[in-house]
Amino acid sequence: MTVAELPEVARIARDLIRFDTSNWGEGRANPERPAADYVSALLSNLGLDVQTFEAEPGRTNVCARVEGRDRDRPALVLHGHLDVVPAVAADWSVDPFAGEVRDGMLWGRGAVDMKGMDAMIISSLSELHRAGEKPSRDVIVTFFADEEAGGERGSARVVAERPEWFAGATEAISEVGGYSVEVAGRRTYLLQVGEKALLWLRLSARGVAAHGSAVHADNAVTALAEAVVKIGRTPWPVQLTGTTAALLERFRQIAQTDETDPDALAALAGPAQRFIRASLRTTTNPTGLTAGYKHNVIPDHAEALIDVRTLPGTEDDVLAAIQDIVGDDIEITTVTRDIGLETPFAGDLVDAMVRVLGEHDPGAPVVPYLMGGGTDNKALSRLGIVGYGFAPLRLPADLDFTGMFHGVDERVPVESLVFGQRVLTDLLRSN
Repeated sequence: MTVAELPEVARIARDLIRFDTSNWGEGRANPERPAADYVSALLSNLGLDVQTFEAEPGRTNVCARVEGRDRDRPALVLHGHLDVVPAVAADWSVDPFAGEVRDGMLWGRGAVDMKGMDAMIISSLSELHRAGEKPSRDVIVTFFADEEAGGERGSARVVAERPEWFAGATEAISEVGGYSVEVAGRRTYLLQVGEKALLWLRLSARGVAAHGSAVHADNAVTALAEAVVKIGRTPWPVQLTGTTAALLERFRQIAQTDETDPDALAALAGPAQRFIRASLRTTTNPTGLTAGYKHNVIPDHAEALIDVRTLPGTEDDVLAAIQDIVGDDIEITTVTRDIGLETPFAGDLVDAMVRVLGEHDPGAPVVPYLMGGGTDNKALSRLGIVGYGFAPLRLPADLDFTGMFHGVDERVPVESLVFGQRVLTDLLRSN
């Protein structure tokens, strides 16, 4: 497929991938401004009044309101983020920021998370504009900075300092839902109606500094390592919510099985079971270690980072349990804490999303899904806006799509982007 043959949605996604907006967290990031300028120009070309906001220089957030046919109805927020997690180029088969198209796939950091969806949003609005059409109601298009670090310089600050951007909005659509997985050999779409809560913790252990050759019992590194191993190997129990219970029941029906074990039912989704199983329980994953400065010096301090995702409303109980696991000698600091969300799989917007997927892929089931991670819908919920994950993609059965999130060789089929753009356009036309 030549560049000239690329559909608009793929060209926009490719261009966005070529902006290296890597976000390492804690304020260290390549600025989103170049990508924000790019999407701002595209929106301006549609005749929209584009506004921007920067919590810090270069950390640019973008917003525009598209007038709908029925302005008396509540507005819909359609949002994405412009930052990506870093990529180690040596680990990839392609340059992660080249936006290469190979074998019908668009490769690059952000192809899945979430510059592909950003492109679907813009190209859907472009299609409506070229046709002289309006969406059924006002659509507030927003592209946030800093989502990959919890939104401190993005959605959280925008909601706090620019709430007027979202005046009249009651619902929102964004990433990590609406894509297909194979369940017992049948293509099935996961519509995201909830997110687990977020706790990013720092564990600290203190001891006594000493020479590396000493007989030394009070070693901070040893104490921290023991705590990290305990947390990383804790088998958290299954706790079903209304959403996950409904998902597993639909899996059981699709597979026509009498199986009742939650993990066995999740396994029906093949590689996607990693996402499904994470939604059934708390997860506590060590993600970073810091200690020492020289080979022959025992340090007096060691730290670890733990990524904790809890079911909505269980955050305090999980924090207390983690303290019990590591013991009182380990200090726990909460670096970032954000709420969990869970919304009924019902209502006009949900019905519309299910309907348009059925029109474009007749007979494929659509099931409710609780996401193990989080999105900028958390911030918007503080304004009373109910968020859903709906980045519709019809995917090949042999593609481990969930493995692409923050993974090596991230890629998405071009035809899946085209499918998603068509579904999203029809949704905006009709709801």
